[in-house]
Amino acid sequence: MKKEYLLGGRICTSHGVAGGLKLEHYCDSEKVLAKQKRIFFKNRDGSFSEKRVKNASVFGKFVLMTIEGIDTREDAIALRGKEIYLHRDDIPLTGGAMLIADMIGLRVFHAESGEPLGEISDVSDVAGRRIYTIRYEGVDVMLPDVAEFIKEISEEGMRVLPIPGFFDKADEV
Repeated sequence: MKKEYLLGGRICTSHGVAGGLKLEHYCDSEKVLAKQKRIFFKNRDGSFSEKRVKNASVFGKFVLMTIEGIDTREDAIALRGKEIYLHRDDIPLTGGAMLIADMIGLRVFHAESGEPLGEISDVSDVAGRRIYTIRYEGVDVMLPDVAEFIKEISEEGMRVLPIPGFFDKADEV
């Protein structure tokens, strides 16, 4: 089941004296977060509260944002460290792109033989390159997002063409 609300970032600190927030984004780009018209806070009971974004802009690797109901520096400081969420429908996807949250648990198959090779357990960015962690027979295999390896990613699964031995279970570490 796809999550309705996705983690979008974290409030680092206040910005200015009128309740502005400085946010660290968890999106592919800070622009995705800066273009949001609404954000959500997760409540203690697991529900989500919507807040309207009054203004947002990119500030280096961060996003500066003002939201409804946060009008003073003290209000903003009280939110330091709080995570913000985005509604799935508010995140623009183009050209068959998928959300990382939807990739977790996706089955992985050999592109030529169709043999199942496990499932995606994590997606990370290392040195500017996306890395897929694939759980294969109890072992994590890290596969870089390189066209020679990754042949297709869709809702049906990921099709890969790994080099020989890549998915052989190692006897020693």
